[in-house]
Amino acid sequence: MSQQKDRPNDRKTERLAKDAAEAARAEETLIATRKAKAARLRARGENPFANDVTAGEPLVELAAVRARFDGARAAAEPRLEGAAPDRPAADRYDPARVEPLPFRVAGRVLFVRSFGGVTFVRLRDRTGELQLICEQGSLADFERLEEIDLGDFVEAHGVAMATQKGELSIRAGRLRLLTKAYRPLPTKTSFKDVESRYRMRYVDLVANPHVAGVFRARSAIVAALREFLDARGFLEVETPTMHTLVGGAAAKPFKTHHNALDLELFMRIAPELFLKRLVVGGFERVYEIARCYRNEGLSTRHNPEFTMLEYYQAYATYETLMDATEAMLRHVDARLAERLPAEHAAWAAGRAFSLDRFARVPMAEGIARALAKAGLPADVPQRVAADDAPIKEWAKAAKASGREIDWTNFRSGAKKCESPGELVFCAYEYVVEPFLTKDYRTEAGDKSVPVFIIDYPFEVSPLARKKDSDPALVDRFELFIEGRELCNAFSELNDPEDQDARFRAQVAKKSRGEEETMDYDADYVRALEHGLPPTAGFGMGIDRLAMLLTGATSIRDVILFPLLRPETDA
Repeated sequence: MSQQKDRPNDRKTERLAKDAAEAARAEETLIATRKAKAARLRARGENPFANDVTAGEPLVELAAVRARFDGARAAAEPRLEGAAPDRPAADRYDPARVEPLPFRVAGRVLFVRSFGGVTFVRLRDRTGELQLICEQGSLADFERLEEIDLGDFVEAHGVAMATQKGELSIRAGRLRLLTKAYRPLPTKTSFKDVESRYRMRYVDLVANPHVAGVFRARSAIVAALREFLDARGFLEVETPTMHTLVGGAAAKPFKTHHNALDLELFMRIAPELFLKRLVVGGFERVYEIARCYRNEGLSTRHNPEFTMLEYYQAYATYETLMDATEAMLRHVDARLAERLPAEHAAWAAGRAFSLDRFARVPMAEGIARALAKAGLPADVPQRVAADDAPIKEWAKAAKASGREIDWTNFRSGAKKCESPGELVFCAYEYVVEPFLTKDYRTEAGDKSVPVFIIDYPFEVSPLARKKDSDPALVDRFELFIEGRELCNAFSELNDPEDQDARFRAQVAKKSRGEEETMDYDADYVRALEHGLPPTAGFGMGIDRLAMLLTGATSIRDVILFPLLRPETDA
């Protein structure tokens, strides 16, 4: 019976293998055909991979062609009720008002359609798309159009015109192949496999234009961050990416080796300690957009190689930076709307959060509020850690309030806590953080609001300054938007003796087998002994910010070439 059950799966596997083999053979045939076309060009003395595009009249970008005829756009025409949608008025041009001006354009061929003696070719360059009209009798060597394939790069000389339907076009007089694409482009529906898209991003960007929009947005976001900080007197710097010690954050590093020095090095997990050394040296406002590396697991929110913004401001506190963070995020979003208005409008319409108002919640207060909403007693953390908790009863009560708490991992984490502060943080992670989006909403209740969680226990913040009013806590915040941690900031610890003690505590943890700890950095303590002014520091993941503002659900969607397992020959 088991063999009979296996037969349908075997047949399916065989069919999939057969389909894959047929697809591979079909692609090989297409590649061979295209290579033969390139060979024919070479036989005529032409180069199918030309590099002389700078000769002659300058190339005009396709958006510039459209801009030249902004005044020739057609007015919107009323349509009969029930009629099919026509071309949007913004894309329709009045043929009588489009002057036959000469242009030389170039781009990738996206579409070719022939009707007897007329062939329509759709081009795309970095600025947009435009149609070429190739007519027998007007285009020199019209018969050579059959040598042009989808994906090829071509240049065209011609004059502007608009079709009867209002399509702005170039009537080509000359058309030349610049680059022959041996492999065909996928169709709009054939290139949707997620791993293939990540692995062949160069195809993904062509096949899925919205993907290119996300990465243009990422570039605009980084530019806006720089603009915001530069306008406030911050100096951008670069610090080492290879360190002799593990520091700046509690994370597991990647290791490398310097052959000439015979020295083991660690890839940077954060630029923090070097940037604060610069504040000691007099750079009182300093920032870095830093490539960092953490030898941790992969998830929709984590990639081992990532980009973060860190900045440090002397004579400021973490409260100063909360105000600045609100202003910075609104500034970046406004710049994104200016740079990519259509894309931003679509992203903003789909957001489940608002940037109009931010909540500020002390961690202990957040825990008390969350326990009360779940109908649970205030001593839940202590009783869970002591293994004196009616978990089933509490789980039932929490579920009745709409909260599914991960009691198994909560209990496991609580038992490992070595101090009251660590237990508070553990309780926060399981009782508060998963429900921030649910608990903190706009007045209308239709969107979540960003939440600053403030006043962390000092045991989980080895580089932050203790609060003057309560030494068990530190002046620190983390910002969460729609359930995602985005920023981490604090008033910096500048007492060298306190820093020395905290480094030693980290070393003690490492000696007990904990991997995500920092080394003792004697030079950094020495720097603090030269005097660090009162300073506040800020860190934010650029990848996560790009995810947030573009509505991406995975960090891999905002990293051009995310880490993947090596491709295998299946």
